[in-house]
Amino acid sequence: ELFARLSSLRDRALVAFWISTGARASELLGARQGDADPGQQLITVIRKGTRALQQLPASPDAFVWLRLYQAQTHGLTPGGRDEPLWWTLRRPFRALTYHAAHRMFARVNASLGANWTLHDLRHCAAYRMARDPDMPLTDVQWVLGHAHLSTTQLYISAPVEDVIASVLAHHARQGDRATARQGAEAGLPLSYRRESLDVLFRRDLP
Repeated sequence: ELFARLSSLRDRALVAFWISTGARASELLGARQGDADPGQQLITVIRKGTRALQQLPASPDAFVWLRLYQAQTHGLTPGGRDEPLWWTLRRPFRALTYHAAHRMFARVNASLGANWTLHDLRHCAAYRMARDPDMPLTDVQWVLGHAHLSTTQLYISAPVEDVIASVLAHHARQGDRATARQGAEAGLPLSYRRESLDVLFRRDLP
């Protein structure tokens, strides 16, 4: 729903990169034309704090939206490798700033009645990666640019609704195990045929 409310190719490309790379909003906004490498599916950012260059993997969708955005702006904005990757939508074209991106996202929030922040997109990326059983948490730490694993763990706390669903599922499993154990101790079968249950509860009666 959020993606559908984004009105420009630029904004769709930005959100696709934020959600798939886990980069901070300011890190991605600072990228230059030469920092995007569609062939390797990588984008280079300057890390906040350390100021180190780091290549981040991004989703194929992110590069598709970027390519469409670049085709749309070809000839309208400077295209040199050292030129900004992201521009304002109207003339005179200027490099997109954090405050301008924040205002764009605020308008989307207003249309949805939501209160997400650009940083929430980083949290979303971290949470999705951490939930992948085939992706070690140390890999998530590297992607997020954290010096300490404990910092990464702060980003991956589950939403309240997920925790509630998980606990309820736990209780259901515990109940199933207890029922099975009690049935086994009493020498009762663990399951019944539907026909037997119908007879037992007289469901065949009008």
